[in-house]
Amino acid sequence: LRRPFDPHFLINNAVSNVICSLVYGERFDYDNKKFQSDSFLGVMGCGFLSLTVVFRSQKAVLDFTNELVKEHRTTWNPAEKRDFTDAFLQEIEKAKEHAGSSFNDNNLCMVTFDLFSAGTETTSTTLRWALLYLLLHPDIQCKVHEEIDKVIGRDRSPQMEDQANMPYTNAVIHETQRYGDIVPVGFPHMTYRDTELQGFFIPKGTTVITNLSSVLKDETVWEKPHQFYPEHFLDADGQFVKREAFLPFSAGRRVCLGEQLARMELFLFFTSLLQHFTFRLPECQARPREVGRFTLILAPHPYQIQAVPR
Repeated sequence: LRRPFDPHFLINNAVSNVICSLVYGERFDYDNKKFQSDSFLGVMGCGFLSLTVVFRSQKAVLDFTNELVKEHRTTWNPAEKRDFTDAFLQEIEKAKEHAGSSFNDNNLCMVTFDLFSAGTETTSTTLRWALLYLLLHPDIQCKVHEEIDKVIGRDRSPQMEDQANMPYTNAVIHETQRYGDIVPVGFPHMTYRDTELQGFFIPKGTTVITNLSSVLKDETVWEKPHQFYPEHFLDADGQFVKREAFLPFSAGRRVCLGEQLARMELFLFFTSLLQHFTFRLPECQARPREVGRFTLILAPHPYQIQAVPR
C-alpha cells in the first residue's frame, strides 16, 4: 500500500460488501470473478458515467440476484431469517394467498437493485472525497489521528458508541458530505396533487427536483461555504453541532431511507482507515482537483494516494 494506488476500487468493493452482507448474508472476496465481472458490483466501479452504464448495471445486478435467489431457495428455512433475501422470500410465500401482492421475485430483484444503487456508489464516493480532502489538508488529518488515538487507540476496532466522544472526526465527516455535495440536485419526484409553495402554483404530475446545493453552500448560513472547513460543525468549545441546513440526504417525506446505514458506514470506514493509515500524495502526482465531475452524482476526478501504516 506504500505504492501509489487509486482508492476507488478498494473503497467501492468494501462498501458493496456491506450491502452484500445485509442482502445475501455473505461477503465476497475481491478476487471473486463473479463478484467483479458478472455482478452489478463490478460495473458500479464505473461511477455511473453514462446511461449505458446504468442500464448495463441494472441487467448485471438482476442476473446476479436471480442466481443468488435460486441458491437461497435451496437452503431456505421459513423459520430462520439469515438476511434480507430470506425475509423477502418469506413474504413472497405469504403473498401467494393474496392476488396482486407486490411481494414477488421480480420485485425482489428491483428492490435489491435499489439497495445497491443507493447504498454503494454514494457512500464510496463520499469516502473518496474524504480521503481527497485529507490529502489536501494534512493538518486536518493530523487532528483526526490525534482524536482517534485519544478515544479509541490502535488496539481495538471503532464502534458507533465512539462517535459521541469524537466531535472533530464527526465534524470532518459531516463537512465532507456538505462540501462534497455528491447529490447536488437530489433525485426527481412528482407531485401527486395540485399544490402551492411560497406563492407558486405547482400542478399535479409536475416533476420536482430539489436544489440541495443551494442549502449546503448557502452563503447566509455557512461561514466558509466554498471551503473545506470542519469548524462549521463545532461550537466554541469544540463540541459537535448539527446544523439545520445540513441536508445531504434531502428532507421531509422523501428523505433517503438509507441515511442511518450510510451514517454508520461513513463513520466506521473513515475512522478505521485513519486509525491504521496516514494518507499522503505521491511525489510524482500533481495536486488533485478539488472540483468534481457531475454525472448522476458529483464524484472526484481519479487520483492516486499513498497509505502509510501508522
